[in-house]
Amino acid sequence: MPATSFFRRALRGNPAESAAGPMWLNKRVTPLLQALSYRACLHPIHTIVIVAFLASTTYIGLLESSLFDTVEPAGVGKTDWPSLLEGSRNLRVGAETGWKWQSTDTDTPRGVDHLALLTLVFPNSLAVNSPHTAPLPDAIPLPQNLSVTPLPSTSNLLSPLSQDSSLAYAVPYSHAPEFLVHTQELPNAIPASQPGLEIDSAKEQKLWIMKAAKVPEMQTGMMNRIKTAWSQFIDLVKNAETMDIIIMVLGYISMHLTFVSLFVSMRRMGSNSWLFITTILSSVFAFLFGLIVTTKMGVQVNMILLSEGLPFLVVTIGFEKSIVLTKAVLSAALETRRPGDIPKQHAKKYGVSPNSIGYAVQVAIGEKGFEIVRDYLIEISILVAGALSGVQGGLQQFCFLAAWILVFDGILLFTFYTAILNIKLEVNRMKRHVALRQALEDDGVNRRVAENVAKSDDWPRADAAEGGETNIFGQKVRYNNIPKFKFLMVGGFIIINILNLCTIPFLGGNNTTTSSSIVGLAGNGLPGVISTPPMDPFKVASNGLDSILESAKSHDRSTVVTVLSPIKYELEYPSVHYAKPKRGRKTPVDNDEDELSDYGMGGRVVGGVLKSLEDPVLSKWIVMALVLSVILNGYLFNAARWSIKEPLQMPPHHAVIPQEIHQAEDFNNAGQGPPLLLPAADPEAREPEPVRAPIPPPTPALTDDEDDDIRPQAELEKILKEKRTPELTDRELVELSLQGKIPGYSLERTLKDTTRAVKIRRAIISRTAATAETTSLLERSKLPYEHYDYDRVLGACCENVIGYLPLPLGVAGPIIIDGQSFFLPMATTEGVLVASASRGAKAINSGGGVTTVVIGDGMTRGPCISFETLARAGAAKNWLDSEIGKSIMTKAFNSTSRFARLQSIKTAMAGTNLYPRFKTTTGDAMGMNMISKGVEHALSVMAESGFDDMEIISVSGNYCTDKKPAAVNWIDGRGKSIVAEAIIPGEVVRKVLKTTVEAMVELNIAKNLVGSAMAGSIGGFNAHAANIVTAIFLATGQDPAQNVESSNCITLMKNFHGNLQISVSMPSIEVGTLGGGTILEPQAAMLDLLGVRGSHPTNPGENARKLARIIAAGVLAGELSLCSALAAGHLVASHMAHNRSAPATRSNTPAPSGSITPVTAAMHSMQERTGLAMSPAAVMRANDVRR
Repeated sequence: MPATSFFRRALRGNPAESAAGPMWLNKRVTPLLQALSYRACLHPIHTIVIVAFLASTTYIGLLESSLFDTVEPAGVGKTDWPSLLEGSRNLRVGAETGWKWQSTDTDTPRGVDHLALLTLVFPNSLAVNSPHTAPLPDAIPLPQNLSVTPLPSTSNLLSPLSQDSSLAYAVPYSHAPEFLVHTQELPNAIPASQPGLEIDSAKEQKLWIMKAAKVPEMQTGMMNRIKTAWSQFIDLVKNAETMDIIIMVLGYISMHLTFVSLFVSMRRMGSNSWLFITTILSSVFAFLFGLIVTTKMGVQVNMILLSEGLPFLVVTIGFEKSIVLTKAVLSAALETRRPGDIPKQHAKKYGVSPNSIGYAVQVAIGEKGFEIVRDYLIEISILVAGALSGVQGGLQQFCFLAAWILVFDGILLFTFYTAILNIKLEVNRMKRHVALRQALEDDGVNRRVAENVAKSDDWPRADAAEGGETNIFGQKVRYNNIPKFKFLMVGGFIIINILNLCTIPFLGGNNTTTSSSIVGLAGNGLPGVISTPPMDPFKVASNGLDSILESAKSHDRSTVVTVLSPIKYELEYPSVHYAKPKRGRKTPVDNDEDELSDYGMGGRVVGGVLKSLEDPVLSKWIVMALVLSVILNGYLFNAARWSIKEPLQMPPHHAVIPQEIHQAEDFNNAGQGPPLLLPAADPEAREPEPVRAPIPPPTPALTDDEDDDIRPQAELEKILKEKRTPELTDRELVELSLQGKIPGYSLERTLKDTTRAVKIRRAIISRTAATAETTSLLERSKLPYEHYDYDRVLGACCENVIGYLPLPLGVAGPIIIDGQSFFLPMATTEGVLVASASRGAKAINSGGGVTTVVIGDGMTRGPCISFETLARAGAAKNWLDSEIGKSIMTKAFNSTSRFARLQSIKTAMAGTNLYPRFKTTTGDAMGMNMISKGVEHALSVMAESGFDDMEIISVSGNYCTDKKPAAVNWIDGRGKSIVAEAIIPGEVVRKVLKTTVEAMVELNIAKNLVGSAMAGSIGGFNAHAANIVTAIFLATGQDPAQNVESSNCITLMKNFHGNLQISVSMPSIEVGTLGGGTILEPQAAMLDLLGVRGSHPTNPGENARKLARIIAAGVLAGELSLCSALAAGHLVASHMAHNRSAPATRSNTPAPSGSITPVTAAMHSMQERTGLAMSPAAVMRANDVRR
């Protein structure tokens, strides 16, 4: 294995791909990882709940001794000398040390003075206007039999923060416990600021009471806990060594920077916070599991060791593995969103259906799983070596703990975290579904159609044959099982945690002593974890040590000093200090007197639960778990409601548009009355004929039951009234429709079968007497109508459908556009067009492809509003141009859609009429319906803002301008404004295009620029941009009518160092990849061909802009090919060769007699038509041209 494997992947280069395939070990390890993750992904919620339950049980196991100790330590309520000795430091000075202090851990030899240096700290005794005043040294009552020497106290840089004062004493080591007993309570000196204060001897006075002598009592206030934590932190900083503080600060800063890096990495992959939070949560769970295993195995671990080592473990190991796995899973999910592209052998290889979310996870683990496990093994091996190194000072214990943390972190990565990723993919699918449906609805698509389109775009797609089941996390789940699942999961989680808490009293009932295999335990807290932190004796008592050193030198005696940690006091009433606590730990006698003990076993259980909630850490854990549970349940269940419940609540059909009703009435009325009779030659001789029923044309009917008898009219009308129309035969439906009983526009809704409705409508139109002369052939025509998804058409694309028109569809290319190759789909009936574009693409590719630039993106709508006077119209224009007006209109407009964002309003004025041109982005939709809705609302807000006298003439005032040639689109742009460029090598121009660079440049100037200018063209400075635009529009489901403005194009060519530089500028390409005709499957397939189907997952509007780039590049190819054909004179020949008769030749076309050229023939023809004659000079110039 290379040495670089031992470094983090971020610090080493990308390894070369191995041609030999996966190694032997990889083939053995990866299937095991996939099997493990497969189970977790199959039941992700169960996996998360089980891991969370185990983590909470682990935490409670770490706390159970401290929560429900049945036997109190002997020192509780008294001065506990052994506990005060923890964290103390022994220093020795004498002639043998050169009269310099040296640290010693050996026993004190004989003949050496052994002193205990005690520092008594009185918090907040230096604060301004504080009643807390430290006792004076002379006022401390000391027994006569003790030799106590006052020492100068030592100040600290942080003392001003804590406002503490202190007293220091040197006491013979053997007398120190007795000294502490006598100093448990010290009198409070009268503050100097209150000299007149008299002490009332009848009242109880506050005393300074040693904290070690205080009866432990659970703190009830959050402020008390904060103050205590802050005080402990200040004490730790004051007593710790300076270099240790600097190193720890740097360590914690680096750890938090690692957290920030993880957050940024997850955010780049599309997760705002959830993946970051769950990654941290997984690591916390691994820490808890590693800690419980380490402590149960008897390895000493203290809290200081953890606080010092964990930051460096986090920085060294980091969260790279979670980031790598997340990136691989999300990338695999994007690559497998097209199940049809996945080889069957791959699906079989991973053992998961490509139609399941878990497939992406399996693919990712197959690619990255072994590398992640390899890195884990390397890191664990290094930590195991550290644990076996024998180095003292906590390195062994920390390495042992860290190794177990990494073991559990690896297990949770492939179980807990993969379950999280599985849920993330499922939620992403639901979000895509809802976002696509809402985007289609914003664009004016019928809700039912939008839901169907969103469902068909889902990955994984639901199988229609599955009936009432849906695929969730790779499992088939019936809709009615969802509420049961919710109830069982939530109820089970609550019950398990309640049982867990209730069993703690019984688990801890026999734990009367602490395990002997775990040393260094403090009286309270986590067993085996908490211990007194080390201190710097010179920061605690440097002045006192100097005084002792001087005394030892003067007496020439070696001295050993035990510097104890500072002893803190509290100023309290003794009755409060020593009163029986209402809550907290209790001795066995207290337990017998406990109120809840009267209720037997139930009381003990309830008491245990209440006590567990009093723990400051456990209570926060429970609250956090409940909050996370509520948030996660709400998030997931809302997402499930989006994708599962809403399809069941099919919305009613949209209200039919009035124009459709009018068309349907005209259509139905043709068959309701008597047939139209032409007037006879002699009107008086013609007798009136009785009203006859319409006679079907004598054409063979295509209905399946033409020979069946028709039931009586009354029976048919009864069936209609009972809404059993689908039970009628085709012939009966035709007859009732011709009678006007069934509206033509509602056949699909009435029959609930779209294909049958189209078939019936064709028969009705064929048999309508009023149009029999022209429509009688429709029923048996070759217009196809079967095997088409009309559900996508109705309410979105077309009404009164009678079939569909297939168009020839070809592909031009490939062509390189911005470094990516594409085939261009083109639907056209014009021969040579696709071949010509392919020829241009070939020439472009030889020069490196097309480069495109988007210079504008904004759809427009220009309403017309009117005022009674010119002054009001001018005021409205000034308001629209002002910052206030723009702000109000922008806010109103943007509130109508999640995608439409107003960019600008350009207002024109004609008399008392205003024409504000709204320009807005519309995401990936073309957006006409979206922007129209926004304009309508913005105008209503404008009326409410002081212009209630305005009249809205039309939401579209032709100042947009839509589907019409207009200079405003050419100048200001509409839709996507694209410039595309390509450089064609001169050699390619000569060999492929069969012309020269100079000829191309000259032709472009004469034809596309001068010729179009002579014609007064607006935006038509090109050869045939509309050809390419319309063909791609038809193929990709765009609005064909918008080729009018979308074809605006100017083609420029110039000689660039002997090469041809060609560019097209198209300021108004109006396209979308969402809504409209793009929801039809054939057109959507062509968008898939270009990789721009639907909305862009991360950058709304990017797919539509990319489609506009592709269209501009296709126009560039078409322009290049056609102009080269014109320059070379090949246009007519190529058309004749592809789709017309053979071109005329000299063999089959008689030549004119005489020496007649095209120039002289034109002159003679002109003279004959107009009777004009050319001057002699003109004739001479024409002859010169001829020669």
